Amino acid sequence: MTKYRRPGLLCAALIVALGAHAWAQADAAATAVKASPALIEALSKEIGSSPEQAAGAAGALFGLAKSRLSADEFSQVANAVPGIDSLLSAAPVMTGAVGTAGGTLSQLGGSAAGLGAATSAFSKLGLKPDMVAKAIPVLTSFVGKSGGANVASLLAGALK
Repeated sequence: MTKYRRPGLLCAALIVALGAHAWAQADAAATAVKASPALIEALSKEIGSSPEQAAGAAGALFGLAKSRLSADEFSQVANAVPGIDSLLSAAPVMTGAVGTAGGTLSQLGGSAAGLGAATSAFSKLGLKPDMVAKAIPVLTSFVGKSGGANVASLLAGALK
């Protein structure tokens, strides 16, 4: 029978790894705020959040759109959003979501799984799940102003 001689060491390593991930996500959110200030300011004001929470929320919703749009369609959305990669990085990592063993929101598909994961992401950010419905029009309006009505329609359709 094998004994675990250093369970404390294993726990310490896990805590360090989780702390490093939290720090990296906070850094990604701060970067996203700087990369897309107009979008983050509008979203933060609408949902009553900090800029970092708004960056994570936007990233979660853009990740959902990315999972539902073709690569060409999402590239049109991405071209309309400065700092899209930073926003996607600011989204919380989703583990144990419906249909996944772990990973990010952008790996999710179907409507129920996607919207459920979006509300879960908002909760992880300290936001109420009903803020998802308030955030979507802000994102589509922003994309419409910078990418045009067709691109805004693509995003709106992906976030239904």
